[in-house]
Amino acid sequence: MYTNIWAKYLPVIRIVLKRSLSAEQNFSLNASDFVKAGLTRKTGYKFALRFKEGKLDNVIIDIPVASSLATVLLEDQVIKDLFAENEFAISMNPKFQLNIRHIRHIETVKQEEAVAEIA
Repeated sequence: MYTNIWAKYLPVIRIVLKRSLSAEQNFSLNASDFVKAGLTRKTGYKFALRFKEGKLDNVIIDIPVASSLATVLLEDQVIKDLFAENEFAISMNPKFQLNIRHIRHIETVKQEEAVAEIA
């Protein structure tokens, strides 16, 4: 249902994801896009996603707007490559603002784990 909306924003999300590697990023979405799509939730459209090692790390089945975003992102090869190498948190608040935060680089995590095993 929301797939077409997220596909429209995909080029911008790609850029914002890359920028989030150096600093947390926020950008506002057009609320009317989501309202026109229908199915308004009592809690609004807020959600939180976490991508780790190229996969979605949390369950969002009951939030169609979030599951549609996850699907669109994981179908894009550029974003898939970013998710494979980095961990990200993506959230949306009731004001239709998307927040993208880079958590850490996967290789750094693996190196830290290797050092911990040696110690």
